[in-house]
Amino acid sequence: MAAERFLQLSDVAEILNISSSQTYALVRSGDLAAIKVGGRGQWRVERAALEDYIQRCYDETKAFTRAHPPTREELLEE
Repeated sequence: MAAERFLQLSDVAEILNISSSQTYALVRSGDLAAIKVGGRGQWRVERAALEDYIQRCYDETKAFTRAHPPTREELLEE
């Protein structure tokens, strides 16, 4: 069976290993694109939008680590 195009917020939370409330906050803030469907307005995240969000997080992390290289002490802590 092909992968589902749309994911429930609980599925997104599981994939990102975060809480459902954190997932809802990402959607409500607009950081993670989502749509409301159905009469009860259930949130759904398109799989492609989730992959875009993950890539943006990688890009932002890379930019942050380049702008803020670890100190010698931080490197020794690991």
